[in-house]
Amino acid sequence: MKIGILQTGHSPDDFKKQLGDYGEMFTKLLDGHGFDFEIFSVVDNIFPDSITAAEGWLITGSKHGAYEDHDWIPPLEDFIRETYADGRPLIGVCFGHQIIAQALGGKVEKFARGWSIGRTEYDIGGRKLALNAWHQDQVVQRPDGAEVIGSSDFCENAALLYDDRIWTIQPHPEFGHDFIEGLIKTRGKGVVPDHQLEAASARLGAPLNNADIAAEMAAFFKKKQKERA
Repeated sequence: MKIGILQTGHSPDDFKKQLGDYGEMFTKLLDGHGFDFEIFSVVDNIFPDSITAAEGWLITGSKHGAYEDHDWIPPLEDFIRETYADGRPLIGVCFGHQIIAQALGGKVEKFARGWSIGRTEYDIGGRKLALNAWHQDQVVQRPDGAEVIGSSDFCENAALLYDDRIWTIQPHPEFGHDFIEGLIKTRGKGVVPDHQLEAASARLGAPLNNADIAAEMAAFFKKKQKERA
């Protein structure tokens, strides 16, 4: 099964070479599940010719806001709506989670309670899972038909399922502690409150459930491929 990765941002230059760009992080996360991948840097206006260029799609995270005025966001929203109508499986993570909600009629905004960063526990599908977060924006209004399948005390709409055709999640299963440590030292300083940076640093190294979410993502793609066969 070919998965097309729509890359909507770039990893910071300071540690991109060591830890990879956002698209590469997902190829590593989903390695071993039998997928082929192609990365399209939509943030640089490099789009697939058609939704049929892959059997499933994944939208990455980004430093940008879904509501910002960028020339690549409207065509990305069109791509999302076309994919949803077709029934081709689509997964969104962080910005991907947000832009899908916005494209389908939901609302994304800077959350009044501020940032969530570092290792965070979520209730996802009835299980307590720990994943790394790095976001201030949230989906504050769900689109019609979006079912909550994951949440935390801070993030009500942490994971959403759309008619069993789209699966999205706010935290980052592709981020290990090394990447979060890098963000704390680069993008976090002067942006995220110091006490949150210190608390996130203290949680570095604690167990994460990235592999569990990777398995869930892979199962979602494979189930939809089998249904469409």
